[in-house]
Amino acid sequence: MLRKPAPRWRLARLALLLTDLMSLYAGLTLAAAARYDGALGRIDVGGLLVGTAVAAVVFVALSLTLRLHQGRYALASTDEVKALSLTLAAVALGGGAAVLVAGSPRPLPLSVPFLGAVLSFVLMLGCRLVIRRQREGALRPREGRPTLVFGAGDAGEQLVRSMLGDPASPYVPVGLLDDDPAKRHVRLRGVRMLGGRERIRVATETTGAEVLVIALPSADSALVRDISTRARATGLTVKVLPSLSDLLSRRVGIRDVRDIDIADLLGRRQIDTNVDEIAGYLRGRRVLVTGAGGSIGSELCRQIANYGPAELMMLDRDESALHAVQLSIRGQAWLDLPEVLLADIRDAEAVRALFGERRPDVVFHAAALKHLTMLEQYPAEGWKTNVLGTRNVLDAATAVGVSHFINVSTDKAADPVSVLGRTKRMAERLTATYAQQNSGRFLSVRFGNVLGSRGSVLETFAAQIARGGPVTVTHPEVTRYFMTIPEAVQLVIQAGAIGVGGEALVLDMGVPVRIADVATSLIALEERPINILFTGLRPGEKLHEDLFGAGEEDRRPVHPLISHVPVPALEPEVLLGLGPTGPIEGSPPGGRARGMVSR
Repeated sequence: MLRKPAPRWRLARLALLLTDLMSLYAGLTLAAAARYDGALGRIDVGGLLVGTAVAAVVFVALSLTLRLHQGRYALASTDEVKALSLTLAAVALGGGAAVLVAGSPRPLPLSVPFLGAVLSFVLMLGCRLVIRRQREGALRPREGRPTLVFGAGDAGEQLVRSMLGDPASPYVPVGLLDDDPAKRHVRLRGVRMLGGRERIRVATETTGAEVLVIALPSADSALVRDISTRARATGLTVKVLPSLSDLLSRRVGIRDVRDIDIADLLGRRQIDTNVDEIAGYLRGRRVLVTGAGGSIGSELCRQIANYGPAELMMLDRDESALHAVQLSIRGQAWLDLPEVLLADIRDAEAVRALFGERRPDVVFHAAALKHLTMLEQYPAEGWKTNVLGTRNVLDAATAVGVSHFINVSTDKAADPVSVLGRTKRMAERLTATYAQQNSGRFLSVRFGNVLGSRGSVLETFAAQIARGGPVTVTHPEVTRYFMTIPEAVQLVIQAGAIGVGGEALVLDMGVPVRIADVATSLIALEERPINILFTGLRPGEKLHEDLFGAGEEDRRPVHPLISHVPVPALEPEVLLGLGPTGPIEGSPPGGRARGMVSR
């Protein structure tokens, strides 16, 4: 029977061991020659051979113990270098002990084993680096698109390594860019630094680059916008790495590179969340989310599920929306599990019965009518859901003694001028009123527009662009605050951990963005000429939204992205005077209600 040849990797490891033994002999010989100032005739050849043999035995024994030549460590990796240095240190100590034990005359000077170990280490490491460089050169892609990498941090280094380590990589890094002056002379795997963002055009012309990858997972939207604008002006295709929260702790690679999207340009930021605080009020508790099928409610459910609640109850009046959110969390949606609750918050009796039966500990109230222009046409509908529906949920939550009640509000509640703003402001004040009647925390969380929500301006723009335009914008200077849904919800959950009853917690939405710029950015992604048509502001719309109303101060005592604003409670006669059509229709009981809802 013919014996199968040894696998190639075993032959390679054996060759590396023999190379190390030769390096060990060379290191000891050089050390002995240095000890005698190059006078080779003074070297005791026999003693040198005996010393080398002893050193080789110790080296091989430790190599087998540490599996140094059996594939445990990647070639020239930090772990291998540590193991190699430990092995040679033991060789030096063993050789020195052997010289001392040999007595006088010594076969070798005492310094030779120690100096020889150092020289051997240099030779062994040098051989490994040469082999590694040859391997990397063989793997280097030949046909990928020349690419500039913006960001020379850990993510940039991992990305460059991934690009150069894949022969089929669609990208070949030809230069680095970074705004950090301390990185002006950085080289990553032979790819040199070409400057900051102001050098994008020069770097493109110098290298012939076709692609720019923004390798800054922690970059905010303003930085991504500026870099992408400069890059597109030079004809570069712009790619991006996901945000830090999306990457989590895994390593960055070329598979993470993707096209830039509107969320990167408008709503990307790094959120510092205190997981321990969140877990403290959600883990092991019964949590109920109203409006669970909506954009904010469904994301609330997905994130809350990660914190180990004893029970997650998802309430909505839309059965299809409940089906979708259950499917996104469980991977199946039979709609026969007790976690889905089909009810309308306008039905006070049904809401109270559900709360009495399920007895939630924590309530996130996200159910609302939110389309500003629609509510201007049908104000009574906004009143019934946003005000009376909120009161129904507050009554039910009070009856079962919930520990936390978080009302999801909007920036339009600050100095409101629209039906949506006034009804949401009333919901804030209702929540503050019930906070006085409860020992639990009843508070509101206020933020602006979220990217990707159903019926958002981005959905409208995308549909108009797909149709070939025009893209309609109300006013050339109109601005809005933007945040992605996961980022907003992350802060909403955090706010529930740090808020005090009766407050409105206002999320830092960053810098307001011109809607015309949003339209321009979306059109730029499409790369075809599409017109923008300005239609004028509609009733109830502001040119610039406010996160804070008149007299409200921006105080951030706990979290750097969350402001705390006290909300005045409603007077008893106003609370009693809330009628079925409400002050917006102009005919409710309680003569002061119309004035109160606009404060």
